Amino acid sequence: MYAVIKTGGKQYRVAPGEKIKVEQIAADVGQDIVIDQVLAVGNGAELKVGTPLVSGATVTATVVAHGKHDKVRIFKMRRRKHYQKRQGHRQQFTELRIGAISV
Repeated sequence: MYAVIKTGGKQYRVAPGEKIKVEQIAADVGQDIVIDQVLAVGNGAELKVGTPLVSGATVTATVVAHGKHDKVRIFKMRRRKHYQKRQGHRQQFTELRIGAISV
């Protein structure tokens, strides 16, 4: 069984037991959260697609850790104008372990 969920402005295909990294969620480590924005639920050849959400479907997940992704380096330059700008960014994430998918 799998589900397509939406969190942090992105969509993820999840199955029970998987670990995923999503945009940071304000929850403590070890806390269970319920994701109710489920776009689709599949089980083998059967697929239930919502319009836009599947009514009554939820995904429960446990917060495993919080952290930061690798640094993304930004470099801007205008040739012949003596302009260079260096910048870096590390996006914060929350790692989730998917528990049960209920329809």
